[in-house]
Amino acid sequence: MSYQLTVEPVGETIEVEEGQTILDACLRQGIYLPYACGHGLCGTCKVDVLDGEVDHADASSFALMDFERSEGKTLACSARMKSDVTIEADIEEDPDQRRIPIQDFNVTVETLENLTHDVKGLRLRLEGKTIDFQAGQYVNLKLPGVEGTRAFSIANPPSENGHVDLQIRLLPGGKGTTYIHEVLKEGDKLTLSGPYGRFFVRKSRGGPLLFLAGGTGVSSPRSMILDLLAEGYAEPITLIHGVRTRADLYGESEFEALAAKHPNFRYVPALSSEPEGSDWAGERGFVHDVAARLYDKLFEGLTAYLCGPPPMIEACVNMLMQGRLFEKHILTERFLTAKDDKKTTRSPLFKTI
Repeated sequence: MSYQLTVEPVGETIEVEEGQTILDACLRQGIYLPYACGHGLCGTCKVDVLDGEVDHADASSFALMDFERSEGKTLACSARMKSDVTIEADIEEDPDQRRIPIQDFNVTVETLENLTHDVKGLRLRLEGKTIDFQAGQYVNLKLPGVEGTRAFSIANPPSENGHVDLQIRLLPGGKGTTYIHEVLKEGDKLTLSGPYGRFFVRKSRGGPLLFLAGGTGVSSPRSMILDLLAEGYAEPITLIHGVRTRADLYGESEFEALAAKHPNFRYVPALSSEPEGSDWAGERGFVHDVAARLYDKLFEGLTAYLCGPPPMIEACVNMLMQGRLFEKHILTERFLTAKDDKKTTRSPLFKTI
C-alpha cells in the first residue's frame, strides 16, 4: 500500500510506501527537507501538515511538543503517513545544491587499513553501479548484528565514483565502530545508502576558503579539497586539521604533497596535547586557537567549512563570528555519537550552523 505526499512550497507530489518516513521518501526522490539527527530528537525536520493524517511515531516529546502536534506539526524523520498528505516545509533553494536521489548500494570491503592506533581507513567497492554525490556528503552504513545504521562522511572525491572511502575512529563502547575495528575484514559484504547531507562547497560564491577539521572530521574536507583542486579552483584554500598528539595525526604526507603542487593550498596540522619537549615543530593548540593566530582574528571575506565533534564546532563558530564572519559564510558538519544526539537541539536563530 502507498500514499500520495504533496510537498509545498515546491508543489511536487510523490509516492510514499506504508511505513516509510516522510523524510526518507523525499530524499529518495531528490527533494531536500532540512534535517539533522534523523531520529526524531532535534526538531530540525519539523514540517506543517496541511492536509491528511500522520503517525508521529517515536518523535521526542521535547523536539515535537504536544501543542505543536495539535497545531498540525510533525517531524519528517519520524512521521509515517496514514492517508494522502500535504506538508509545507522550510525548503531553501541553494544554487550549488544538486538534486541527487538517495539510493541503496551493495558493497564489498576492498581494503581495511590502520591510519592511526584508533582510526581505520575503509574502502568499499560498489557492486553493479556507481554513486553520484557532492564532496562533503555522507553515507549511512549498515553493519551485521548492529541495530540501525551508522553515518560516515565520504573521504574520496566525486570523480572516484566506483568506491566509497571512509575514515572511522574507534569509539569506546560504540557497537558500530567496534565491529569495524575488531570484526570487519576485507572481502566482507555490506550495504549502505546515500548520499546524505547539505555539507558541500558553495562553489558559486568563489573567494578564499577555510577548512577547520577535528580528528576524522578531516574526511569531508579531504573530499572537498581534492575536488576543488582537480577542478582548478584558484582562490586560496587553507586546511587546519587538529588532533591531540602526533600519534593521532594522519594524511599529512598527502596534504603536504598537495600543498607543494598547488600554491593556493595551505595545510596546517595542529596538535592540542603533544608532550612538551617532543620533536614536533608545527602548530600547537586547538583548531580555533591556531586559526585565530594565522588570521590575526579577522575572517572577513572567507567562507569557512567546519567538520568535527560538537565542542570543536562550537568553539570555532564563536571564534569566527567574533572575527567578523557571519552565519551565511559558516557551514558545519557535526560528528555526533548516540550520546550527542540525545542532548542535541537546534537553535532557531541559525540555519547553517
